[in-house]
Amino acid sequence: MSSPEIVSLSWGHMKVKGCSSAYKDCKVWPGGSRGWDWRETGTEHRPQMPADLEEVLQKGVETLVIGRGMSEAMQVPSSTVDYVKKRGVELRVLQTEKAVKEYNNLVGQGAKVGGVFHSTC
Repeated sequence: MSSPEIVSLSWGHMKVKGCSSAYKDCKVWPGGSRGWDWRETGTEHRPQMPADLEEVLQKGVETLVIGRGMSEAMQVPSSTVDYVKKRGVELRVLQTEKAVKEYNNLVGQGAKVGGVFHSTC
């Protein structure tokens, strides 16, 4: 199963190939995607990671890409980086536009990649 390409990104709006609805923030993994609702874990700009990442990590990804927002306002704590690496998953944390490009590049290479993307600040 391949990861779906992110076909468009603008402030507060993301479209994933094969999904009829748009997302504000989203999670993607091989074979699927869904909106990332921060209220599920009480996330703000200091995410309650790894709780926000667990769903994607459980999909067997080898690489995880995190988009920190258009202005990189979302923080990714060092404890989260350590957690992901201990799971044996490569992690890439970037500004969201760069993160989407990186994610789509990995999708094009057939990688088992997942992503968690914040599309506003």
